[in-house]
Amino acid sequence: MDYYFLLSLLFTFSLSTLTFFLLRRVTTTATRRKTHHPPGTVGLPFIGETLQLISAYKTENPEPFIDSRVKKYGTVFTTHVFGERTVFSADPETNRFILQNEGRLFESSYPGSIANLVGKHSLLFMRGCLHRRMHSLTMSFANSTIIKDHLLVDIDRLVRLNLDSWTGRVLLMEEAKKITFELTIKQLLSIEPCEWTENLRKIYMRVIEGFFCIPIPMFSITYRRAIKARERVAEEFSLVVRERRRESERGTKKNDMLAALFDSGVGFTDEEIVDFLVSLLVAGYDTTSTTMTLAVKFLTDTPLALAQLKKEQDEIRVRKTDSGPLEWEDYKSMPFTQCVINETLRVSNIISGVFRRTMADVDIKGYRIPKGSKVFTSLRAVHLGQENFNDARVFDPWRWQKSSNPTNFMPFGGGPRRCPGNELARVALSVFLHHLVTRFSWEPAEDDKLVFFPTTRTQKRYPIIVKRRSKAIKPCKEFEKESLSGARF
Repeated sequence: MDYYFLLSLLFTFSLSTLTFFLLRRVTTTATRRKTHHPPGTVGLPFIGETLQLISAYKTENPEPFIDSRVKKYGTVFTTHVFGERTVFSADPETNRFILQNEGRLFESSYPGSIANLVGKHSLLFMRGCLHRRMHSLTMSFANSTIIKDHLLVDIDRLVRLNLDSWTGRVLLMEEAKKITFELTIKQLLSIEPCEWTENLRKIYMRVIEGFFCIPIPMFSITYRRAIKARERVAEEFSLVVRERRRESERGTKKNDMLAALFDSGVGFTDEEIVDFLVSLLVAGYDTTSTTMTLAVKFLTDTPLALAQLKKEQDEIRVRKTDSGPLEWEDYKSMPFTQCVINETLRVSNIISGVFRRTMADVDIKGYRIPKGSKVFTSLRAVHLGQENFNDARVFDPWRWQKSSNPTNFMPFGGGPRRCPGNELARVALSVFLHHLVTRFSWEPAEDDKLVFFPTTRTQKRYPIIVKRRSKAIKPCKEFEKESLSGARF
């Protein structure tokens, strides 16, 4: 009886599968004829090509997933990942078009699992007039004038404070995360590093872990813990918001993001403010700290670049006292440091791309993308494309001493959703590199390699052995760039 039941079940499953594939083929062919959808493959039912994508990004060389499809189908192709048919773009002009037309032809599209972690009222999920208003507010609080007059002194002081405790073996990734967390909390809430910020950081680290796991509470203990941690972070922020509201009503004013939200005129609730602050904390914490770490790794692997960076920073330091903070003029006199930062951003691609959804039928490169389609702008594919950069997978900061096509380089995204804190991130990276190279020499404590899923990072948090340099800093001798010895990716 069981034998015949199994045979019947197997026959039914086989017939259903065959019918599914035939219907999918007919439907796909008809749809493509009607909409001229970009060519590509959609892989297995339901799963699509998700496993191939994840497998590729878990190797030391994830590019073949996109490279092979670009070679076969062109720079705009169709695939099926994370449960949905998706149009991939590895074309710089197409990416720019998609990002520039946010709110007109495309809208941001992120899964609900992300909303659970950053909050449904975060900047990430705002749209239309409210998004434009809040994006502008965030940019106004992180523009060059504000950084120069108010934020730079705090960045310099907090970076030096953290580096003062470094000795012997250091897990650079962890130290960089501590620095960026303290900087962000200071800028959001005017709270100095203390026991409260350290306890909050430990809780918050569990929230971040939720972005790197299966986002289904039933199957992932890590995701459940992340949701609980997010609730605790929100509770702590809520206490601060309520207390600051009372202070504001009494006439006490502070110069931080929370004060700007109170004065925005929007009339946000406490819950909306907390969501907004958490999303800014997410944006400023992991990406900047990872870029700090990878800049040091790439410089370590490229001694000539490290020597030129030290020369530039030593010349700045000899003009100042040992305890003298960096000033805006110092930051603006770091041209090679900016080349290093640009190249780190280009090679590392902490954010490999962004998802959007079409709001109407859209014509792209001769194809008609139907309304409601998911599209992915692959910034990584453009940044590492050999047709866009010579020796694209070699760390070469000198390439930025020449003019380049801005369409080929968008590490902070583009359009209305371009990262509003991009200048602030550059300043923090520059200050960190200045104090690191003028105060320490270092060497890797052990071999460490890059991993790329779900984002770029080092596998072992990049352990290094640090040694303090002599206080008497002398500028390096002039030298010519004779050859590249940068890391290849």
